[in-house]
Amino acid sequence: MKKILIIEDNDDVRETTADILELANYDVITAQNGKVGVEKVQKQKPDLIICDIMMPELDGYDVLQTLSKEASTRSIPFIFLTAKTEKVDMRKGMNLGADDYLTKPFEEHELLEAIESRLKKNAFLKKEFSKDIKGLNAFIEEASDYIDLENLSRDFSVQEFKKRDDIFNEGNAANKLYFIESGIVKTYRITEFGKEFVTGLYKAGDFLGQLSLLSNQGRYSDTATVLEEAKVYGIPKVDFMKLIQGNQVVSNKFISMISNNLIDMQEQLVNMAFATVRQKLAITLLDLYNRQILTDKEDASISIPREDLAGIIGTATETAIRMLTKFKEEGLVTIGRNSNIFIQDKKAIERITHFD
Repeated sequence: MKKILIIEDNDDVRETTADILELANYDVITAQNGKVGVEKVQKQKPDLIICDIMMPELDGYDVLQTLSKEASTRSIPFIFLTAKTEKVDMRKGMNLGADDYLTKPFEEHELLEAIESRLKKNAFLKKEFSKDIKGLNAFIEEASDYIDLENLSRDFSVQEFKKRDDIFNEGNAANKLYFIESGIVKTYRITEFGKEFVTGLYKAGDFLGQLSLLSNQGRYSDTATVLEEAKVYGIPKVDFMKLIQGNQVVSNKFISMISNNLIDMQEQLVNMAFATVRQKLAITLLDLYNRQILTDKEDASISIPREDLAGIIGTATETAIRMLTKFKEEGLVTIGRNSNIFIQDKKAIERITHFD
């Protein structure tokens, strides 16, 4: 049973609204002013809040702003309930992050429809979809409730790539978003000196090409090459743009799905830019190990060609090999028969990432 909090200083409106919701099988909590309402939100964590604007103690705007500051309460659907009808007041509420706006007096069906819509939206945004083609198709199926997806592809065709095959090349027209079902892919750019600079490593469940599709240039900014045999699905640009632009609810969820932890990746690139070669090697080994990219599941060793390791670090292959040898001499790693790298002292390597 969904829990709904009503914050309303008018006793008649508060009780009438509570009666309507209780008859509709909602668990109802009430508060007579904004201050009490905030306290009840923090203690009882309702699934949705209905809040008047003009109230003593804290008005509705202040309630919303207060709740927006807390991670545990900022995502609770929030509906303003007010007698005000001026557009400026409605705009202010929506700009602060309100999900909907009901004007008193309201019809019973208007209230229930608004609540059902917001609860459904919130459930969609919170839902976790599996990182495979079934999860992607499930997302598209549920997204169809928000936008017209009749012309959107459902059965994406899979492409199989062998090791060292290119999925797309730097400078090519960006016409597809790629989803990796299995395998490992690296992206890289060629520097002005003709060297390969690795920009990312991706595994099953990751997306490729999203930033290039969104750029004004409309071309892939790097090359994607397969490191381990891969199965990849291509999503046409027209479908990608429809999911991005068709509806804000769908767009927010889709962007979170295709982000591949881009914030973490960006932070790592910044750290790499100012790090020494020794620190860069430590950062790279930990990233490969923690994300289980190019990692053997049986013995947890890292299997990566030395030229690729050098490309990630941004140095010459010989330099990367020399630094790896130093790590071996210090007992931080060992090297297997197939040149696989075994991490022996993870804590010591973590310390290197912070102090050189």
